[in-house]
Formats: sequence, C-alpha cells, structure tokens
Amino acid sequence: MTQPTSHFRILLVDDNPAIHEDFRKILLGSRSRNSALEAAEAVLFGTPEPAAAVASFEIESAYQGQEALDKLKAAYHANMPYALAFVDVRMPPGWDGIETIEQLWRVDPALQVVICTAYADYSWEKMAARLGTSDSCVILKKPFDNVEVLQLAHAMTKKWTVTQQAQLRAETLDRMVQGRTRELQAANAELRRSEERFAAAFRSSPVPLAIQCVDDHRFVDANEAFAAMTGFTAKEIIGRTPSELPLCMDYNRPRVGMGRIPAVVGGAIRNVEAQVSTKSGDLRSALLSIEQIVIDNEPHSLLIVQDISERLRLETQLRQAQKMEAIGQLAAGIAHDFNNLLTIIQGHASLQLSMGLPKENLSSLQQIEEAAQRAAELTRQLLAFSRRQIIRPKVLDLGELAQRLGTMLRRLIGERIELTYELGDALPSICADPTSIEQIIMNLVVNARDAMPKGGRLVIATRTIEVCTEHCESNPEAQTGEHLRLSVTDNGVGMDASTRTRIFEPFFTTKEVHKGTGMGLATVYGLAKQHEGWVEVITAPGEGSTFHVYFPVTNRSAEPAEIPATKNRSAGREHTILIVEDDHAVRGLVKEVLIHDQYRVLEADNAASATEVWREHSAEIELLLTDIVMPGEENGLELSQRLLLEKPDLKVIYTSGYSADLFSSDIDLKDGINYLPKPYLSSKLTDILRNALEPEEEPVVRGSSLPNGHTAPV
Repeated sequence: MTQPTSHFRILLVDDNPAIHEDFRKILLGSRSRNSALEAAEAVLFGTPEPAAAVASFEIESAYQGQEALDKLKAAYHANMPYALAFVDVRMPPGWDGIETIEQLWRVDPALQVVICTAYADYSWEKMAARLGTSDSCVILKKPFDNVEVLQLAHAMTKKWTVTQQAQLRAETLDRMVQGRTRELQAANAELRRSEERFAAAFRSSPVPLAIQCVDDHRFVDANEAFAAMTGFTAKEIIGRTPSELPLCMDYNRPRVGMGRIPAVVGGAIRNVEAQVSTKSGDLRSALLSIEQIVIDNEPHSLLIVQDISERLRLETQLRQAQKMEAIGQLAAGIAHDFNNLLTIIQGHASLQLSMGLPKENLSSLQQIEEAAQRAAELTRQLLAFSRRQIIRPKVLDLGELAQRLGTMLRRLIGERIELTYELGDALPSICADPTSIEQIIMNLVVNARDAMPKGGRLVIATRTIEVCTEHCESNPEAQTGEHLRLSVTDNGVGMDASTRTRIFEPFFTTKEVHKGTGMGLATVYGLAKQHEGWVEVITAPGEGSTFHVYFPVTNRSAEPAEIPATKNRSAGREHTILIVEDDHAVRGLVKEVLIHDQYRVLEADNAASATEVWREHSAEIELLLTDIVMPGEENGLELSQRLLLEKPDLKVIYTSGYSADLFSSDIDLKDGINYLPKPYLSSKLTDILRNALEPEEEPVVRGSSLPNGHTAPV
C-alpha cells in the first residue's frame, strides 16, 4: 500500500497525440501560472501568508490499451502507482477504452478513471454493463472544458488519496487486529497447554488428590490415586459429599500452646496423621494436607492424602526385626556368661561324682548336675534364638526328614489331633543341620498342639517357592530366589495382632505358669535365621495359624556320613597343656580337671600373658586350650595363628560359649575335634584332649558349608 502524497501520477490513454498535448497544457500549465502570479504578488505586497499545498501532477502517455496496461503494471510493481487515468473510448486498431479500463482495473482496482467519450460511441447502459457500477469512474463528454478537466483531476486524485488513506488505515487496523488475535490465540493456547499440563499432573500424580467445595463439601474432582486408595471410582466421588459415599477422614488439629507445632497455617493443614475409611470399610493411615484454593470465585479445598499404611507396616516390621536383633544380642550375652557359670558347676559336679564319694553325697551332686544340664539346655535355646548355636549343616531332603519324625510327632500330639503330610514331589535339597530342622518341626508341632486343646487337624507341608521382589518389599527379612518352604498349619484358636508381634520373643508365652518356657518359637525364629531363612505367620483369632519357614535351596549333592574312628586309650602322661581363659573360675576348674587327669598345666588369662608363658615353655607345650573371646588386643584365634607360625605341630583346642559359625576365620572349627562349646562336662574335656594328643586313626570327616559358602563344623 502506497503512502498518500500531494504529487500524483496521471496516465493519459488516447490514440491522438494532440489530445495528450491539450491535457498537459491544462494540468501542468495551471501550476506555472499560479507560480508566476504568486511571484508577482510577493513583489507587490511583500511575503504572502503560506498557502495551502496545491496538488502537482506527473503525466505519462499511452496511445493504445496494451501500452497503457504495460505502463500500469510497471508503475504498480515499482510502488509508483497512477492515481488517475484519462481514457479515450475509441482507440483503433487495438482495445477500445472500455476494454482497456477492464484490463487496468484487473491490475490496480484503486485506479481512478475519467472516460473521455461522446455519447455516440457507447451508451451509459452499455458502459455500466461492461464496467459495472463503480464510484472510481466518471465520464468526461467531448468536447470538454479546461476548467472541467482540471476540477476532475483534482477531485479524482483527492478521492484516490482519501481512498488510499482509508485503505492504509484499514490495513493498519487489520494488522493490529491480526496481531492482537495472534496474541490472544497464543495466550489461549498457552492457557490450554497449562491447563492440560496441570490436569495431566493432577490425574497422573501417584499422590492421592481431590478438590472439595468448601460450602457444601462436595467433591468437584479426584485423581486416579485418590480413587484407588478409597476404593471408589472417580465417577462415584465427584458431585457427592464424604457422608454420601461414605468416606471418612478422621484427623486431629493440634492445639497451639501444647508443646507441639500447629499444623494449621493460614487456613491450610500440613501433614496431619489421619485415618481414611475406604469403600470396603478398611482404614488406611495417611498424612493429610489441605490447601485453600479459589475456583470460579468460590472457595475450595485441595486435599493431598499421602497413604502411609505400607510405610508404617514396614517401619513396624523393621522395628520388630531390630527389637528381635537386640533381644538376640542380649540373649547371646547372657547365655555366654551363663555358660561360663554352668561350665564351673557341671565341671565340679562331674569331677566330684568321678571321685567315688559316699552314697549319701551322690544324690545332692546328681541333682546339681541335672539342674545344670537343664540350665544348659535353656542356654542352648537362647543361643539358637540369637543364631549363635553350633550347627552342623549337610545336604538333606526336608520332606524325608519330616516324614521320619512322623511316629514321634504323633506320640507327641496325641490321638485327638490328626496329622497330615502334604509334601511336594521332586523338591530340591537344602543345606541345613538335621538336628536344628528337627527342632524347628517339633517346636512348631508342639505350638500347634497347644493351640488345639480339644483336638483338631495339623498339616505339615513342603513346596518350592520362588521369592520375588514384591514379596521382599512386604517382608524385610525375606530374600529373593528359590526357596523351600516348610509349612505347619493348625485349625486351633489362632492369635490376635498384639500376640502375633511378640511370639518370637524369648520367654514370651500365653500359657499358664510352669506350662512353658516361652522359648519354642524363639528357637524356631533363631534357627531359621541361622540357616539364612526366615519365618512368616498367618493367623487370626478363631481361624488357626500357619507358620511358613523358608530355607534357601542348594544344588549340591548329598554327602557321605562321617565314619568315626574307634579309640580306646587311657589318659596321657607327661603332656603339657597351656590354658588361656579370662574367667578365673573356669580356668581353675579346667586346671583342676587336667591335673586330676595327670596333665602338666600352664595357664594365662589373656593373649598377652599367654605370650609370656609361651616364651619360656614353647618347647614343652604340646597343646593350646584357648577361649576364643577374650579381652585385650588379641583373641584366641589370633593367638593360636601366631603360635602355629612358630610351632606348626602345636595342637589347638578352641572353646567358647558362642557358636563356631560366628567366628570368621580360616580355621575350620569342628565340634568335638578342635572346638569345645561351653558348658561342657569334665569327661568331654578329657576326651577331646586325648583325641588331640594321642590320635590312633584320623576320623573321616566331610566338611560342610552354609549356602553363603562359609565353612561350619560338622
């Protein structure tokens, strides 16, 4: 669009050159005359007032229609359009004036046209039919007056100017409207994208979210996580109140000034523990946050409900596992110290009984020995719970072992309880201590028997289970992989949740006083953990109980049994033994037993003092009897390794109140061969010493290992 000016280009289209000269004189001559007149006035009257600008014209000529069209196109594309064209109607031999105008308007519709004609050429009706009704065209009748031509030139160019200005303004407004429209469209598109983003985030958020109207408490929206947590569909929730569903969110607003940080800040609630009832009637624990928002000028509440039921359950399980571990450590410490005391009691009692005392003194000593043995059994149960009992693992068939116990178990449970086996076919083997597995089965069977005082049905089942990650997430003690599961199920009285959380604690029992020690299930728990397994319980009041014990499977084949060597020897003479024991009472007992058996005894209370004795008597010391756990910089294992470097043929017997499995060492500790667990009888002490000092034939012993590859005694 060309900017309007006061200088106009006029195109003359006529086949007569004389007409062109006439138009030039009329249109261009007026400007020169006006200039001369203004100069004369300036001489006569001085400097005149500024006059209004007078339009000037630039005239170009064309003698045929085609030539006029070519000039118009060139001017139009050069952005120097013609404002006005004077067109003669008759221009032989080419286009006439009407056809020329049609061609010119196709290129530049804004061109103003003055048709120079005589009425004899074309009637007005014919011209209107050809050109149509247009306000850009006027007729100048020939012959024409000079003033009339000049007036038409000024009027039509002025009209062209106004038209151009109007068009320019319209184009400017149109550009502004289009720009504003694009801005609004972009803003609306961004708003839609923003709404879509927030809607997608709201819908897809894993955190349950809902929007509730403050006035009538109706839900206006809820995401999928909220629907999944509550059990309702979004369609059921939207438009209804919590009481209509029903859906209850019970929470307490903390009071200010009670020593707690208030949860309500500026009308909002932050992370308040709540109980949320679901469609099924279950209660879910959640952290509730409520934010006040405005939608359509109405107050609403944004509910953020973080389901923490699973987290609380896992935290409870973790606390329970930590508690059991702490109790196990305490029990192990107690059992270790108690074993030292029992070693003294049993040792002195057996020593006195072997001396041929009068009959009236034997009964009291025998009662002491029996009580010590019962106490020793109790410490063994404590060590089993704390996973510090000595085990001798071997590859075994769990189903076969369970069936072998059938006769004994039936006598144990009585005739009113039906015992059934559901053993899987072709089950893999496990690497476990047979005695420990028997102890697990017997304790679970006794527990089931006591849960069915009026009789019932007891099922022992085995099957292979592939433990997946989801299972481990629900039970932090579980391990992924293939496991063999031993299940003991009864239809007895069952247990409530509070009892269920404590059944594996040592000395916890629901039985009457003197009817149980409370160590049966604690022993099961400890032995299962010691075999790198775990125990799970399914129970409810009145619905019986099922105990699942999981053991990792092994691909190893069964091993041949140990063939013990026959030994018949008397106590050795002139053997020197170094005793290293930090408990002076135990050390004194061992010394007394060995002297009684005619051994030469050297003693020390720790590794440092033992080193001093060794320096003086290393040549004569044949055997080192050392406690493993001792105070000081070195323990018994480290002491023996150092002394063996100096004297490789030195015999070593280790003793401890803990299981040999707990000591990470390159030494293979074997119960009865080079390891003597506390408490022990004096006869067992002397036997293991004779076997070490006077071997006749080495026993055939097959080493065995736990599933993790650690060597353990057999």
